[in-house]
Amino acid sequence: MSFFGRIKEGLKKTRNIIMNRMDDLFSRKNFDEDFFEELEEILIAADVGIETTLDLVEQLREKIQEEKLKEPDEVLEALKSLILDILGREPVPLLLEHKPTVILVLGVNGVGKTTTIGKLAARFTAVGKKVVLAAGDTFRAAAIEQLEIWANRSQSDLIKHQQGADPSAVIFDGVSAAVARGADALLCDTAGRLHNKANLMAELEKVHRVVDKALAGAPHEVLLVLDATTGQNALAQAKVFNEVAPLTGVVLTKLDGTAKGGIVIAVARQLKVPVKFIGVGEGIDDLQPFDPVEYVEGIFAPRD
Repeated sequence: MSFFGRIKEGLKKTRNIIMNRMDDLFSRKNFDEDFFEELEEILIAADVGIETTLDLVEQLREKIQEEKLKEPDEVLEALKSLILDILGREPVPLLLEHKPTVILVLGVNGVGKTTTIGKLAARFTAVGKKVVLAAGDTFRAAAIEQLEIWANRSQSDLIKHQQGADPSAVIFDGVSAAVARGADALLCDTAGRLHNKANLMAELEKVHRVVDKALAGAPHEVLLVLDATTGQNALAQAKVFNEVAPLTGVVLTKLDGTAKGGIVIAVARQLKVPVKFIGVGEGIDDLQPFDPVEYVEGIFAPRD
């Protein structure tokens, strides 16, 4: 299946929510107050979020007036264009410009963080990059074991300590190993849960500081993994993580049939951080670079 096909399939739930009602809405060819109110309801139902929805609809209202749009196709294209103003029109790639490029990967437990690291490692090694993984989620034994499986699968080196070890120490050793071994990338797993949020955030702040001390200018990327099926809760998580370790990108997982998908728009608008990858399935190749244009076309593709 092509990337567009995967996006279209993964966003089927969003398309059903949007296009089932959007077809009826646009068939009226009357862009009055009822039109805008129903459009708000449709976008909110698709997980775009209240604040982002209100902003989008107000901009669309102005655009219709200023450009004297009268045809449904014109108005729909205007809405798609406004969404792309939020998302950007070009993919924002993950570049391995530094040697090593140090990538911190954040996220609460259950979002697919460790799996995302493994899939990124597989992408890098598939094009001949040397990769080191640092098992910094030392509070969950399964996380270390899971990362070891991915290290073997992707032919990456793994730096690990015992369960309960200081995560910062593991990641410091990971940086040292990546430098010594001439690695192209160091992917660092981090804790997704401690016994309270304040402790988790303090731990992540410490990790961020230690990485910079171990290698000046690092981390070069800070990626937050979010579960797209959790909707607006994902946005709340993102805001908290962004305060602790300024994000350079977001990875949205589980856009494979159950997520509504509109959360992508809300995250991009609220955080001003690009979505860099999306997960559209369970397979090793199902972590794909995010393409804003294909995403928008996928949402608004005709119903099956």
